[in-house]
Amino acid sequence: MGETTQVGKPRTRAEYMEEILRLKKEKNAVLLAHYYQEADIQDLADYVGDSLGLSRKAAETDADIIVFAGVHFMAETAKIINPDKKVILPDENAGCSLADSAPPKEFKEFVEAHPDHLVVTYINCSAEIKAMSDIICTSSNAVDIINSLPKDQKIICAPDRNLGEYLNIQTGRDMVLWDGACMVHEAFAMDKILDLHKENPNAKFIAHPESPQNILRISAFVGSTEKLLNFVQEDDNEEFIVATEAGILHEMQKRVPNKKLIPAPAKEDNTCSCSECHYMKMNTLEKLYNCLLNETPEIDVPEDIRKKALVPLERMLELSK
Repeated sequence: MGETTQVGKPRTRAEYMEEILRLKKEKNAVLLAHYYQEADIQDLADYVGDSLGLSRKAAETDADIIVFAGVHFMAETAKIINPDKKVILPDENAGCSLADSAPPKEFKEFVEAHPDHLVVTYINCSAEIKAMSDIICTSSNAVDIINSLPKDQKIICAPDRNLGEYLNIQTGRDMVLWDGACMVHEAFAMDKILDLHKENPNAKFIAHPESPQNILRISAFVGSTEKLLNFVQEDDNEEFIVATEAGILHEMQKRVPNKKLIPAPAKEDNTCSCSECHYMKMNTLEKLYNCLLNETPEIDVPEDIRKKALVPLERMLELSK
């Protein structure tokens, strides 16, 4: 749908924010935002969280409309859990490099080639991939979920090979890994990180488990988005180099205003010398406003796929209580 022109359309950042709040209330809409969204969208959200937290909130909401300020697989997940609610995404092209790395046709063939394996799939995947899975996990609960399974159970872990390698080490398993990856966490530059640490010798280096093993091996702490946030709050250190998508620093700095937070540098030079997800940043205040105003783009999931995908999601939510 093309952009709608109307009298009184917001022109400034403050006007957009005011109108978004008004429309949320008027339409009984809940705004769920990921930590990697731009700062203004995080500040407007009813809830800001990681994939596990957002899944829980999507399952609990009594709103008529769920506005998902994140990427496509997250909005799909909300729709799978809430088939009777309208789920909208500010930019329908806000995809995910990790989700894209597991095409359904090829993944189906991979699963069929390992018929005696349980399929544990990271939530960063499409509805079609979820529908082929036995259980979903997030980086917050993956270790606990893997450890809950019998030691002799053969497992496919997909789609992130970096997370899978980390989980194999943490759980002592030998899971079969799908060869996918997140471009944000693949982008960190080891040489630049080491140089940055020399400049900031008192800073602790912390990283997300989607990062490659060479990054994780030098980390003082490895954890999900939420666990990284908790770590900087609870740890006595005053300086941290943070290796995950740079959007997390907004919430992180709010929680620890007196600590020094430095984004880990990426291989390619860009505007912030950090690693950003361009898909996450496709959502803007203007797109969020138009999304709420017109209630589009709407996310839908075919019912046969939705029902199959709901089963492993419900297993995850049950195990994560």
